[in-house]
Amino acid sequence: MSLTADTPAIRAQNAADEVARAYLPVGMPNPRITATVADPVLEQRFGRLWWIAFVAASGLTVTMIVSLVWLVWQGVGIWGINTTNVWGFAIANYVWWIGIGNAGTLISSMLLLTRQRWRASISRFAEAMTLFAAAIAGLFPIFHLGRPWFFFWLVPYPNTMDLMPQWRSPLVWDFFAIASYLIFSLLFWYTGALPDFATMRDKAKGRIGRKIYGAFALGWRGSARHWHHYEAYYRAMAALGVPLVVSVHSVVGMDFAAGVMSGWNETIFPPYFVVGAMFSGFAMVVVLAALIRRGLGLHDLITMNHFDVMARILLVASLIMSISYVTEWFFAWYSGDYSERFVTWFEFQGIYAPFYWTMLACNCLFPLLYAFRAARRSLPIVIAVAILINVGMWLERILIISETLSRGHLPSQWRVYVPTIWDWLLLAGTLGFFAWMFLLFVRLVPAVSIHEVKERTREAEA
Repeated sequence: MSLTADTPAIRAQNAADEVARAYLPVGMPNPRITATVADPVLEQRFGRLWWIAFVAASGLTVTMIVSLVWLVWQGVGIWGINTTNVWGFAIANYVWWIGIGNAGTLISSMLLLTRQRWRASISRFAEAMTLFAAAIAGLFPIFHLGRPWFFFWLVPYPNTMDLMPQWRSPLVWDFFAIASYLIFSLLFWYTGALPDFATMRDKAKGRIGRKIYGAFALGWRGSARHWHHYEAYYRAMAALGVPLVVSVHSVVGMDFAAGVMSGWNETIFPPYFVVGAMFSGFAMVVVLAALIRRGLGLHDLITMNHFDVMARILLVASLIMSISYVTEWFFAWYSGDYSERFVTWFEFQGIYAPFYWTMLACNCLFPLLYAFRAARRSLPIVIAVAILINVGMWLERILIISETLSRGHLPSQWRVYVPTIWDWLLLAGTLGFFAWMFLLFVRLVPAVSIHEVKERTREAEA
């Protein structure tokens, strides 16, 4: 039976097309889309603010390097860790950074498989965020070893002394989780950028630029055969990426859930960590999208509708996180276990209580502003709440470790964790290193997927 204009299917399709047009530069010709994204890179149109940010990020990167050199020279004793709180900032920062890295793959795989057209404008820099965050996350477990030059002992390599890694150690789990995730993310990002490298090759005016972008383009000609293989391979990788995202942060959650400490030994931790990773990662994407939109003048490609939909996702994630917190409190009470109840009481009234209440406000209270359309359409409010979410998620990672270890099963082992200046300098240094890599990224690579924006715009116009 033929469809008429009054059928529900036609009305649904028209509604979907209207939604797609809200996130895409419908009516903008393809050459203008290419110029909007490529010209800031090829013509090096970066002003004083970029250089100020780059110098500041470079200074913090030097701080990170100095902190790591001093750490290797003096040992992990320069941190605030003690005989009870043996993990401290290092593992908390690892969990936080790997969580931020999760959102890029989620945007590029899950949203691609579900045909969400709004991802076209943000997928490229979200994937780059994944690479940088995962690389930084991998530094912390290695340097936390105390003798980082022996990190290869985590790999099951053949040797004559029968010294194989301890497979029950979370360090081995983390090594394989980070390595597999980083390799996959790099391949996925490079695959998505392949057609755009060819575009940059064709538009570059200098011989060196054409050679460099041409090398990365791998002879891409944009033929029908190339596009056929590209689409099939890219979607297959997206299908692999979704379970990988879930497994990676589930492994991080199992680092804690496999322990016997009160407050950790909970089956809710793997899904709880996955949602928390998406929560903090999307919040970071919001901040980066705002900076890129302003710095590169991409207002036509990254619209307020993008911030609106990401704010909705953050609102849902905040509600799930709130339910997770309540579930933890309920089962601590319902279990009847004294140690579980004591750890929960310590969260609310112990020495770390001000930070715990701040965490709850940042993760559960402030994101409720996203329930109001006026707040979602206000860029300052969207950015401010996203920053508060990342602060809250960082506090959560710290408190998961320090609160439980500070009040373990033996009162004689109770110790309070107090970070030193070197803990703070290393944290600030990694933030600067992340910004440094991202500033170079927007200088050298198109921050938005040119070919995908064109393709999705063409579909919306059809």
